[in-house]
Order: sequence, then C-alpha cells, then structure tokens
Amino acid sequence: MHEKADTVAVTTGETSDCESKQDHLTLIDHHNGQSYDLPIIYGSVGPNVIDVRRLYTDTGYFTFDPGFTATASCNSKITFIDGENGILLYRGYPIQDLAEYSDFMEVSYLLLKGELPTAAEKARFEHDITYHSMLNEQIAYFYRGFRRDAHPMAVMCGVVGALSAFYHDSLDINDSHQRMIASYRLVAKMPTIAAWTYKYAVGQPFIYPRNEMYYAQNFLHMMFATPCEPYHVSSVLARALDRILMLHADHEQNASTSTVRLAGSSGANPFACIAAGIASLWGPAHGGANEAVVSMLTAIGDKCNVPEYVRRAKDKSDPFRLMGFGHRVYKNYDPRAKIMQRTAHEVLDALDKKDEPLLAVALELERIALEDEYFVKRRLYPNVDFYSGIIFNAMRIPTTMFTAIFALARTVGWISQWNEMIEDPGQKIGRPRQLYSGQGPRSFKRLNQR
Repeated sequence: MHEKADTVAVTTGETSDCESKQDHLTLIDHHNGQSYDLPIIYGSVGPNVIDVRRLYTDTGYFTFDPGFTATASCNSKITFIDGENGILLYRGYPIQDLAEYSDFMEVSYLLLKGELPTAAEKARFEHDITYHSMLNEQIAYFYRGFRRDAHPMAVMCGVVGALSAFYHDSLDINDSHQRMIASYRLVAKMPTIAAWTYKYAVGQPFIYPRNEMYYAQNFLHMMFATPCEPYHVSSVLARALDRILMLHADHEQNASTSTVRLAGSSGANPFACIAAGIASLWGPAHGGANEAVVSMLTAIGDKCNVPEYVRRAKDKSDPFRLMGFGHRVYKNYDPRAKIMQRTAHEVLDALDKKDEPLLAVALELERIALEDEYFVKRRLYPNVDFYSGIIFNAMRIPTTMFTAIFALARTVGWISQWNEMIEDPGQKIGRPRQLYSGQGPRSFKRLNQR
C-alpha cells in the first residue's frame, strides 16, 4: 500500500450568510488543488467535533480510525466523561453525588427518563420494576439445556436473547409504550436471570424474587438464599452492591454500548440488542477486568510476595502486569474508584476479613500504588475494577459471576442508549467503512488451469 505524503492540510475559519454563522475546518487537498469546508459541531461540554458526514461524497476520502477512538458515532445526552480530569456525569450529575445521596433505582430512572424523579415518581418506578422481576416459568426449563459448568455469560447471552420468544407484546420498536415495557422488563428481570444463572451452576433450586425487597437486596437474596432456612441480607453488603450497580450503570460509548447501538440500528428487538451487549462485555479487555484482578491476587498469593511482583511490574522486559491499575479513559484518578475504595473498606470491616491472605495482598498493593513514586508519577492508581473485585471476593461471589453482575448493572445504561438511538431522527443503520489493502482485480483461472 502506497501512501501519499503531504496531500491534505487543514485550517479553521468561519462561514457566514444572512441567517447564521458556522465555524468550519477547511481541508485543502494539495494533490488536486481542491478545498473543502467541514462544519464544526459544538457539544454542551467536552471536545467539539468535525462533521465528516459528507466527506466521502464531497472529497472521495474516508477517515481511518481503528477502534473509532477519535470518532463520535452518535449524538447523546446521557453520559459525559472527561478522562483527563477524572469526571463522570450521568445526565449532568457527578457520579460522586449520585453514589453518596442516591440509589440504583433513582439512577436508573435518571438514565432512562433524563431527570431525577420526585418521591411519587420514584415510588411508582420501583413498584413497576419490582412487579416485572418474575420470569416466565418456562424459562426455568431453558436453563436446563445448558451444561452446569457453562460460563454465566454464555447462559445470560442465551436467556436474555430468548426473552423475545416469551414477551411478544414488547417487540415493536416503533411503539414508545412497547419500548417502555421492554425497558422495564430488562432492568427488572436481569437480577433474576443472573441469580438463577448462579443457582443453576451450583445445583441449587431457583429462588424467586421477593416484592418487599429492594433491587440489590433482592438480587443477593436470590443468589444466596435456599429453601432450607431464612436468609438475612446484610444492609452493608446490599448498599455496597447498590453502589457498584450505580457506578457501572453507564459509561458513554464503550465497546458493549456501541455494540447495543449498532445492533439496534438494524431494527433488532431490544432483547436481542442487550444480548449482543452482554456478548461484547464478556471480552476480557472489557468486562472481565475484575476477574483478572482476583486471578492476579491469587497468583501473588501472600502479602510478603507483593514487593517482588511490584518490581516485576516496573520491569519493562517482564510480561507481568498489575491488573486493576490505571484506566484507558481516565488519565487521572478514576472517580468511581474513590467511592469504591471507601465501600471496599466498609465491606471488609463488616465481614471482618482484612486478615484473609488474598485481601491482605490487595490492601498491600493498594498502599504501595498510592505511595510509590513510580505509580503516582504514571497515574497508575487502583481503578474501579480493582476495588469491585475485592468486594465481590469478600462477599463470596465466584469470579465467573463478576462479569455477569457487571452486565446486570450496565443493562439500564444499554437500554437508555438504545432508546435514545431509536428516538433520534438522524440515526442510520451502522455501516463502518474500511481501508482496503488486499488484492486488486485479477483474472480468475478455472480449476484445471491452476
């Protein structure tokens, strides 16, 4: 592939007419002497964007952006991230304020509807979610088609996708009422689906949701209760899980959210779209990070071994990497990690588990990362996956369920993004282009001539 050097230059300017002024970027193609004006679009906060929708039509060029890391794929009003300054906003509200003063149901309402609810609206929303938490009884038989040792994410992909076979009255994406019902069903049923996935894996009977329990409390009850005796859900653990759900509810246009939008752009039903999101989240580079944290802690084994592994992490020639430190988006401290740090210590205190070897390793790593100049200088702070992995491990949640709970939390974000996409009049079916570098046209030879 041959590249043309110095064929394009850009300048910025302003185009004016009798009605409006439009800032633009001028692209000058020195190869053919043409110039083109590309409009600049301004968001409410964050980087401005260059509108390239007519780029190919006007110039014959595509843009090349592997991973779409410099491309805005949609116009959204849901979540804003400023990675340089460690800012995460849901509908304009800082995540720190929501985690301190709100709960997951209130945050879910905010993401779905755009505003915080009144007391009456919140009560009605919680009622509607609670009374959608049951699964069709035939779905219990669907679980039995899986092997007992199937990964929970494999089961969740199948069960969530299968919901479209049971709830035909909420598949019309052009009907706003049906979209609302589908949205409520997904948020409500995901804890039941996730908990039953765990119960099936360990060979215990399914525990049905309880209408008198709150969202996170209900999930923990379905996970750990048995018919043999009453099970009390710790308020500390329920609150910790509620915070984890809030912090993971949405995170702008990440891989799984983009997958949901791309699947939805074809007109696929909402259950299929969320199943696609779960499949994307399953990837170890996305939703599996907190599993990797516990695997790393297990490999280190003992607090006494931490200095050696820290030394290895600093050695560029050593393939070992500390998992749960730093973040691709947050170049400063992950704002969610500060909340999770406090929550992790609350859970460890409540369970009196700080002396357990695995958790002792985690706490020693945390201490070093917050004090060691190597980590501080490079901003390799513990991230949200580090602390959520510690919390889940302390709560005796198996590592294979970590990503399943992540999917449970992210469902409300996915469905909010899906709804926004459906309602966007400018939305088109997703169709990324490519830079082709394969063979050019060539003559075909029949089999007997080769």
